[in-house]
Amino acid sequence: MTKVNIAEKFARITEFEHPRIAAELNGQHVKFVKLNGEFVFHHHENEDELFLVVKGRLRMDFRDRHEWIEEGELIVVPRGVEHRPVADEECWIVLFEPATTLNTGNVENELTQRELEWV
Repeated sequence: MTKVNIAEKFARITEFEHPRIAAELNGQHVKFVKLNGEFVFHHHENEDELFLVVKGRLRMDFRDRHEWIEEGELIVVPRGVEHRPVADEECWIVLFEPATTLNTGNVENELTQRELEWV
């Protein structure tokens, strides 16, 4: 049991769109990721995802609308819902999701990260 300093961990992340594991509990991972730009539209068949914006501003695109998530706000994307995270400027995001969740969900491309590192 050791505490996690969020700002310190994010300072160690130098790449965008590459989630890092910060903690784990009950089969869930707490992941830290920096975004800057558009991700890919995707969905997760079996997992809900929680996005908590720590720094910056995130636009979550859905096929029929979008939602702005400001610093200190969160959104839960239910399983099966197609979504695309977009950050116009650097954005720090904490993700809560099952450890088995693939960052690109049903899409396989150059952004897919199968093996995540700890930060």
